[in-house]
Amino acid sequence: MKYPELENLSKEELIAIIEDEAKNWLAHDGLWFQAVERHYGIDKAIELDIEAWKDFTVIEAKRIMKRLNLPPNSGLDGLEKALNFRMYRRINEQKIERPDENTLILKMITCRVQAARQRKKLPFFPCKPVGIVEYSYFAKTIDERIKTEVIACPPDELTGEYHCAWKFTLEK
Repeated sequence: MKYPELENLSKEELIAIIEDEAKNWLAHDGLWFQAVERHYGIDKAIELDIEAWKDFTVIEAKRIMKRLNLPPNSGLDGLEKALNFRMYRRINEQKIERPDENTLILKMITCRVQAARQRKKLPFFPCKPVGIVEYSYFAKTIDERIKTEVIACPPDELTGEYHCAWKFTLEK
């Protein structure tokens, strides 16, 4: 085995490790962003974050596709499976709805970043421009026929039902 230290751990212990590593990943992402923001301002930090997500989200989607044996152009069924295996899925509560065969709606019920800002009485982080790139590139990697639209994402006004929501349509 490549990781003998994991070999005798229970399922619960392995899940705890996955959750902890997801938290570490998110902490690093946030600290990187804050460092760029301190040095260059929020606009530059968002611009650079978008550039990073253009590459990262495609890498993540391809790795998930390989792990799950999802073929290219696997439609909304493939996207639904893949969304459940994203890194942040282990630390954020999400809900997927399928109102019809050509539509998938993802609602981020609890986003760890936005929930922390709420607890600190801070305004929501305006992640919409980054999210548009992140979700559209992820979906297009799963299936090039998928169109991504934002339903609501900060700085949009939110209903309280979710922190952000996205609509994916399979175009024929």
